[in-house]
This record gives sequence, structure tokens and C-alpha cells, in this order.
Amino acid sequence: MKLQQLRYIWEVAHHDLNVSATAQSLFTSQPGISKQIRLLEDELGVEIFSRSGKHLTHVTPAGQVILETAGEVLRKVESIKHVAQEYSDEKRGALSIATTHTQARYVLPDVISSFIGKYPDVSLHMNQGTPMQISEMAADGTVDFAIATEAMELFSDLIMMPCYRWNRCVIVPRDHALAQVSKLTLEDVAAHPIVTYVFGFTGRSRLDDAFVSAGLTPRVVFTAADADVIKTYVRLGLGIGIVADMAHNEEIDDDLVALDARHLFASSVTSIGCRKGTFLRGYMYDFISDFAPHLTRDLVTDAFQRKTRSELDELFGDLELPEY
Repeated sequence: MKLQQLRYIWEVAHHDLNVSATAQSLFTSQPGISKQIRLLEDELGVEIFSRSGKHLTHVTPAGQVILETAGEVLRKVESIKHVAQEYSDEKRGALSIATTHTQARYVLPDVISSFIGKYPDVSLHMNQGTPMQISEMAADGTVDFAIATEAMELFSDLIMMPCYRWNRCVIVPRDHALAQVSKLTLEDVAAHPIVTYVFGFTGRSRLDDAFVSAGLTPRVVFTAADADVIKTYVRLGLGIGIVADMAHNEEIDDDLVALDARHLFASSVTSIGCRKGTFLRGYMYDFISDFAPHLTRDLVTDAFQRKTRSELDELFGDLELPEY
């Protein structure tokens, strides 16, 4: 069994079983990959992939288990490389992040600008997606860090560390009737068509919980994953918008009024998460503390030593989080 063979089966599985696309991404030949996969299957005595003619059709049950173990092996190998890099050149390397549009657009720019200034030789890669996609990328080792509000608690392999609390605002055009209301109520909001986040994005569950608890049924007429898209459709008169506070910029959005809604909805917590067992290089600790200054190197190290979610909750339970 060769490490290269494990890399091939892992990459094929993550390229939708397309051997040709895998070969292109790895700068090698399609026949070479196919041959190595066959050699590995012959050695193990089981099929990792089922086939129809020359095409791979799906991963076998045995293949699922083998791929999971192969992923762990490849991550360990990557950790060994990181250890070597840390001792050979602590300011050179790569950092990959997965996050939502709201974090990428409104929260991370200053953090990333500062980080690049300190570590110009660290290549930074950002992936955007749904909270579920983001969490999956961190859980399977595709990215180093996931930054999101929803879904990360579903993955037991992730170390989740709380960064800050935030809430929502209601955005309306300046001539809208609600712009004259001194203090919004849920009934005020529910009386108008609503434009907001897709379920599963940016604390949307807290929004829905508030209406359910009040016995109200909001008229959500349009949803999007992108706060800028939501604002566009508010401008078109489709409805009132409910977005994260940080997504409203008074200079850019001077044609819209942001109405305080902190008293209407429970606050949400954005966390940064990474896979258990990840080797954190010095610049990774710095990125975490730049994003959330209370997450010091000592506290992060302590978090990685906790074995269960309840132990993590105990560690962070009394932590006073900043509000964004």
C-alpha cells in the first residue's frame, strides 16, 4: 500500500468519481490513477469503487470505510508537513478558510488585511458556502478553519470556539412607514412581506423561533444567502429586510434605514471551528486571535485538549463575548 494510492482514491471520491478530472487536478495521467486504484484494490482484496464498464459509479460500503481511514492518514501526513514547516520557516505556508458571504464581506476584510500584512508569505484561501458546506469542509480537512453561525454544532469532529455575539436589524427604504416607528414590535414586522436569509444561514433559526414563540406567521416572500442581494430586493420594494447588523453600512446604504431589532430576536454567536487533531502553526493562532482577541493561544490550546462538547461548553461557558 502506497501513500500515493490513498491520495488517488481520496481525490477521485472528491471529484465525483471523475478520474479524468482528478488526473487534471493532480497533473498526472488518467490511466496511471486507474492502475494504482486497481493495484490497491487487488492488494486489499475488496473493491473501493463499483464500476460500469470503464466508469466508476459509486463508492462501495467497504470503500466508504477505507476512504474515511485514508482521509485520516492523509491529514496526519499533512500535519507532519506542517510541523516540519513550522520549524523550518514559521512565517511561510498556507491557510484556508471557509465562511459565509456575511462574514467574508463585512467582518473578515480588516482581519485578513492585517494578517496578510504580518504574514506576506502565507497564501490565504477563502471558500464560501452554506453553513453546512462550510462545516463539512472543516470536518473533512478540506479547509483549516470554518467561520459560521449555524450548523457547526452538528459535527462532533470540530473544535468550536465562540468569537462574538451579534443581532439583526430591519432595513427599509427611507420613505417606508416603519421608518417612523420609534420601537419595533414583532407584530409590526409580521404585518409586512419579509426578505431575509435562506433557512440555515446567518442565524435564521433564531429569527423563525421568535415568530413561532409569539404565535405569529411571517410572510417571507424572498430568501437569499447574500445580504447584498436581500438589500437589492428591499430597494425594489419586494418587502422589508431582516439582516445581520453588520451587513448595514450607513455610507453605502444611505438610501435605507436600519431599525434596531435586538429586542425582538435572541442574539446569535459566530464561532470559528477546526478539526480535532489539527496541528496549528504559529500564524494560525495569530489569525484566530486577530479575529477573536479573547481566544488567546493558551485558551485555544486548552480547547484542543478537551475531549467532548460538554467539556468545551464548560471551558467557554463563562466567557464574556464581545458584541459585533
